[in-house]
Amino acid sequence: MTVITKELHLRTQGHTDVEDITGLIQAAVAESGLHAGIVTVFCPGSTGGLTTIEHEDGVIADLQRILDEIVPPDRPYRHHLRWGDDNGSAHVRAALIGPSLTAPFVAGRLTLGAWQQIVFLDFDTGPRSRRLVVQIMGE
Repeated sequence: MTVITKELHLRTQGHTDVEDITGLIQAAVAESGLHAGIVTVFCPGSTGGLTTIEHEDGVIADLQRILDEIVPPDRPYRHHLRWGDDNGSAHVRAALIGPSLTAPFVAGRLTLGAWQQIVFLDFDTGPRSRRLVVQIMGE
């Protein structure tokens, strides 16, 4: 089995910015030259998350609204008291969504559904430079 590790760099806007990274992940898989295996994408940070969703304005707005209802950005978080910042909700949202995603690939192609994209969500309270680690394992 071969293991290839790459990094991706993104500029995000924060406030539950949803970035479609499917093309970047597919390109990394294709460049690996591997035929079949799995790819894992990991966010080394505590205010971002990864998932799959249909990257369409309506469903993105729905997801953002639901996250605002579940984890309101304007409530008092104890994290704010500890560090004097304003991103307590970002940390909680990231914990709920999770920092990584794994997807299989076959014949050098991701096995995503027709309306399924891999997205990175930036929950922090302002623009950020983000680094994602992509690890491709297979043969």
